[in-house]
Amino acid sequence: MTDLLKDPRLLKTQAYINGQWVDADDGATFSVTNPANQEVIAEVASVGGAETRRAIEAAELAQKDWAAKSAMDRSAVLSRWNDLILENLEDLAIIMTLEQGKVLAESRGEIAYAASFIEWFAEEGKRVYGDVLPVPQLDRRAIAIKQPVGVVAAITPWNFPSAMLTRKCGPALAVGCAMVAKPARETPLSMLALAELADRAGLPAGLLSILPGAHPAPIGDEICSNPIVRKFTFTGSTRIGKMLAAKCTETMKRTSMELGGNAPVIVFDDADLDLAAAGAAASKYRNSGQTCISINRVLVQDTVYDEFVEKLKGVVGTFKLGDGMDESNTLGPVITKKALDDIKELVDDAIDNGAKVVAGGKFGEQGEQFIEPTILCNVTEDMRIFREEIFGPVAPIYRFSTEEEAIAMANDTEFGLAAYLYTKDQGKSWRVSEAIDYGLVGVNETAITSAFIPFGGMKESGQGREGSRYGIDDYVEVKYICLGGLGK
Repeated sequence: MTDLLKDPRLLKTQAYINGQWVDADDGATFSVTNPANQEVIAEVASVGGAETRRAIEAAELAQKDWAAKSAMDRSAVLSRWNDLILENLEDLAIIMTLEQGKVLAESRGEIAYAASFIEWFAEEGKRVYGDVLPVPQLDRRAIAIKQPVGVVAAITPWNFPSAMLTRKCGPALAVGCAMVAKPARETPLSMLALAELADRAGLPAGLLSILPGAHPAPIGDEICSNPIVRKFTFTGSTRIGKMLAAKCTETMKRTSMELGGNAPVIVFDDADLDLAAAGAAASKYRNSGQTCISINRVLVQDTVYDEFVEKLKGVVGTFKLGDGMDESNTLGPVITKKALDDIKELVDDAIDNGAKVVAGGKFGEQGEQFIEPTILCNVTEDMRIFREEIFGPVAPIYRFSTEEEAIAMANDTEFGLAAYLYTKDQGKSWRVSEAIDYGLVGVNETAITSAFIPFGGMKESGQGREGSRYGIDDYVEVKYICLGGLGK
């Protein structure tokens, strides 16, 4: 793998703890494989609870000095880190494609996206303002200030292995916190490479530790139980998020959770169907459908149902499936064989209950973790695929008749992360956007994320917001100070 990189030093296989690259205490390692061909690309240190504890203790010491620095000083270090990420974009994209499977064009886009959070919060950290509060007593003044919460821990997923780190550590580091982070077992190399660049940027030792591990329980248990960790942030499944949040209550940690989704797109009969088909395809098949805000349910008004299906088929017909390192391919594999089997189970259930495959539908022809981009018609609300997150390149298309029915179908889920709608009617845009229970809503657009917007969900899709000026709030404590004895 190193022969593909301009800078082979970016391929790190040890844990990064307190500014040092270290093996696991017991020498344990685990294999990282290429989803496109199952070849082992690296053996990575597999740490546990003891190493996690040391990282947390180092973070506690480093955080105090970091918090004492000015926001300008912290911003300068983060800005250098941003510059180094962009300077090494191509190598970082190659590492990501090899371990995660997404095509190179998407990996390049993610690296730029990841860097944007560091750039944004390097500036936003300078704008953490307090307030002077009005009080009735004339002999005192009341002020509110914001201070860093302290040591933060993060557990991140495999589908966006770089951006999910920077979206969390950007605001944490900007306001004076320290962070320990566990990458997903499938994709540790991207995060370790970012840590190498943070080290080069001059980030002081202990402020960012990376803890790869084959067994998440010892790392997660230490994070959740250690009282030094004052804030825990997680991106992953709702089931795991609930379990981790419950463990964090024992030490009253603050938590932010970005959890599962079941995103609908509502296509009304007055929509620009070409725009809607292109937008739905871009969202549904990005990263082979392995995105928490990917469209999961395509709700189409019955008067334009058949026309929309044909237009979506036309877009999907231009896709090319294969190894992400081949620049001619537009879709890569799914992350694991189990992921493929889970997707196939949902598709088979839908077909057994009357759904019809109108595009794609073949599993495993390009390799054991490949699925053709698929479209299912005649899908109904009583099928599993309506309730469960697909997390793969399968678009089930449902019919609706009225605006009220579309809203009810969109809201008929415990999840509430992202939703989309297409219509030319401005009144309908406002009515539906306000009526659906989702933290993110795209109107006539599915490319809705950036470092500038508050990302997060409602209901069982989580709590808290990441990105934008609101993304700072989860990493600061508001302290009230009363200054008395000011009267004559």
